[in-house]
Amino acid sequence: QVQFVESGGGLVQPGGSLRLSCAASGSGLMSYDMGWYRQAPGKQRELVAQITSRGDTLYLASVQDRFAISRDNAQNTLDLQMGSLTPEDTAVYYCNRIAPQTAWGQGTQVTVSS
Repeated sequence: QVQFVESGGGLVQPGGSLRLSCAASGSGLMSYDMGWYRQAPGKQRELVAQITSRGDTLYLASVQDRFAISRDNAQNTLDLQMGSLTPEDTAVYYCNRIAPQTAWGQGTQVTVSS
């Protein structure tokens, strides 16, 4: 069973930065296209950033130029560097494959507030 463990969230002031990390269990997971997702209270989960197995990236328009996704296939890890954070970025952040998705981890809470 594939498992993801997200970490790195916390409380940060507007304009601040955070770096999220995702550790994936199992072998060969990082041969998949991977993504960071988020779910804000009362909203549906959305894809924030994705990275192909080759390293090509794509971002949600609202985080373009503020977030950077990266991966280390050897370590089976996925990171999300977030900058210029706003209250609208407040959400629980998750990592998962783009397709086929597997079981969701616990996520990591990001709260942007003064």
